[in-house]
Amino acid sequence: MPVHATSIIAEGAEIGADVEIGPYCVVGPNVKLADRVVLESHVVLAGHTQIGKNCKIAPFASLGGAPQHLGYKGEDTKLIIGENNIIREHVTMNPGTVTGRGETVVGSNGLFMAATHVAHDCVVGDHVVMANNATLGGHVTVDDYVFFGGLSAVHQFCRVGRYSFIGAAALVTTDVIPFGSVIGNHATLEGLNIIGMKRRGMPRATIHDIRAAYRLLFAEEGTLQERIDDVAKLFSSREEVMQIVDFMKAKSSRNLCLPKHG
Repeated sequence: MPVHATSIIAEGAEIGADVEIGPYCVVGPNVKLADRVVLESHVVLAGHTQIGKNCKIAPFASLGGAPQHLGYKGEDTKLIIGENNIIREHVTMNPGTVTGRGETVVGSNGLFMAATHVAHDCVVGDHVVMANNATLGGHVTVDDYVFFGGLSAVHQFCRVGRYSFIGAAALVTTDVIPFGSVIGNHATLEGLNIIGMKRRGMPRATIHDIRAAYRLLFAEEGTLQERIDDVAKLFSSREEVMQIVDFMKAKSSRNLCLPKHG
């Protein structure tokens, strides 16, 4: 295990096979690093933090430090990070709180660009990309394959559905449906993330049905609940459309992000 002489590895830290730890890193006593994790230099890992296999962490990232929450009193809450993530310079991720989930969970195969932030009690899915300075407030839930543009921010307790796109500098204060595309301050729903769906190889027929469902969901006739019920009946056999329906019907502390006319 190559560990630079200037780094400090606390007694009790669990270090997997073939881990590389560069200059001036600090690894706390309750940190667990799985096999082949790379800490380039000047990385600080604190708290009860677990990092999965093959993660690569760039200089000045700080993971597992105390939540930025006035109610936190030093409890042993957790930060759990999955496998194959690239975590770039100055990224911060905080553990959970006892008044929340008690843990912050980040999935696998993500890219977290410079100065991005994942706050306490968040749940982030797989294949998520956060561009520079994107920020998640506490208790945010992010599903798989979401892309966050640079300088975007998501308000506490919001949900962001899978395959959605958050535009650069967007301020998201409401729940974003799966496959949605939002921009602006405050962010509004501007359509669907068609480019993202195509890049992931989604069949044309599926995209066509999602488009048709979207037009019906956000038409001006009838109430939103009536339109949701109509879409659920018309597209009951299309899994991707039903993901949108289920997302919209689920209980949430935030309103839905809607088009401007809504």
